[in-house]
Amino acid sequence: MAASPTAQEWRARGRVLSVRGLEVFCVDEGAGHEGTGPEALLLLHGFPTSSHDWSRVWDGLVAHRRVIAFDLPGFGFSAKPVDYSYSLLEQADVVELVLRELGVRRAHVVAHDMGTSVATELLARRAAGLLHFELDRLVLMNGSVHAELAHLTPAQKLLRRPWLGPLFARVASATTYRLQLRRILGRNEALTDADLAEQFALIRLGDGHLRMPAIIGYYAERTRFRRRWIGALEGLDLPALILWGRRDPVAVPAIAEALARETPGAELVWMEDLGHYPQLEDPGRVVAELERFLGA
Repeated sequence: MAASPTAQEWRARGRVLSVRGLEVFCVDEGAGHEGTGPEALLLLHGFPTSSHDWSRVWDGLVAHRRVIAFDLPGFGFSAKPVDYSYSLLEQADVVELVLRELGVRRAHVVAHDMGTSVATELLARRAAGLLHFELDRLVLMNGSVHAELAHLTPAQKLLRRPWLGPLFARVASATTYRLQLRRILGRNEALTDADLAEQFALIRLGDGHLRMPAIIGYYAERTRFRRRWIGALEGLDLPALILWGRRDPVAVPAIAEALARETPGAELVWMEDLGHYPQLEDPGRVVAELERFLGA
């Protein structure tokens, strides 16, 4: 399935890096639109979408700083190999290697959905003195870091089943995807059916839909590594913002409240009428909150 013209425009803004023998699609702009400088704002996407989730906030952010977003292996325009673990630990390795390839030595990190757990793994490495870049500020958005509090969608539950998961991934359609996504948006009118079809096309690109059962194995890691990742938040000594769409039925408000309690000095900001994808539902509001927190 071919990507839409809008997604192709996003692709044209980026390039493909070779990371551990994998092709990783990356968009790197800002600082005069040269993609240069040792400091950057790193945007981490979620499951099952891609870096294209950040396209609506992109121009507002690159006006003031270097911004980097890339598709983790298994997503979007990056490689979607069969023989890859898709562990969050390996995904965090890819983050470090991409930043090293791009010459980034310091970064703010903004993470959404699955990306929030990649971010907490980076924090755990930082706490152990093993992170290869300086992390300055952290923003967590609508991610089920506390897996025990999350309310999974029917599709997520099916994908986690050993036998049903691969079958469901093979037969899932754009209609199935649209119905699932509509359930988790706060502002349904913010995304058209064409927008959702575009997301699904990127998922299917390169047989990516067949990798979804393997990728969603990350969810069990949230329980397995809970102490490592929550512990990293409890000991965090950096400015942190919990920026949350309150109407999210998956990464429910109780998760944001728990993150705010356990992260020292964290600021909790509610986006009252937004759901699981604030950056797509109200990009202007998200840009304003990020710029306020990060400092233009």
